[in-house]
Amino acid sequence: MKNFRILYVYPHPDDESFGPAAVMYDQIREGHEVYLLTLTRGGATKQRFKLNISEVEMGEIRFREMLKVKETLKLNGMLVLDLPDSGLPEMDPREIEKIVKDHIQKIKPDIIVSYPVHGVSGFPDHLVVHAVVKRVFLELKDSGCDYLKRLAFNTVEDKGFSPWQGDMFVLKQSPPEYIDCIVKLDKDMKQALKDSLSCYETYQSTIAESGVVEKIGDEIPFEFFNENFDPPLNKLTDKL
Repeated sequence: MKNFRILYVYPHPDDESFGPAAVMYDQIREGHEVYLLTLTRGGATKQRFKLNISEVEMGEIRFREMLKVKETLKLNGMLVLDLPDSGLPEMDPREIEKIVKDHIQKIKPDIIVSYPVHGVSGFPDHLVVHAVVKRVFLELKDSGCDYLKRLAFNTVEDKGFSPWQGDMFVLKQSPPEYIDCIVKLDKDMKQALKDSLSCYETYQSTIAESGVVEKIGDEIPFEFFNENFDPPLNKLTDKL
């Protein structure tokens, strides 16, 4: 089996753990190289008010929690930047594009993974990151970066109902025809998801109340950009 290099790009700490952490674990288990780029330290979270600390202090705490995630998932590399949390829409997108582009050119991934066009939660930072990653991916492809083989988006599939709708989450969903890959989770992958989430000690009450582990269930769906697979593939690295 060929080994691939995979880069996940998200705006905030815990985006990877509320999303594809189980898949990242499985990819590393299979021998692939997995990297994570997080654009902010997430200090603007309302959780800081509960802890009565500043945005800078909250960002430092979340950064330390992310270091635990890196160790838990055994990531090959992780970079956490300090762009303005909840402020990405106010930035010149070209600045963010340059940062993302430079990191992609350093890592040279075969696959890039980020948020879909609806950002799952619809949060503005998520929408900005989707647009930035897609634009940079296309620009690099056009410039001859042949190492880039696939752009994928972890999402929630619309099955006619949403277990995510409630007091805490009203998430956007992707229609079934948009889903190109569904990764089935075994018990070790589910445990990796739990272990990754447990690294965020300041978010344990939110994680418990959200029921994220139960709501993710046994599978994680992905969209592929400019690719169509029906039936969906089983792994992000299939058909490459």
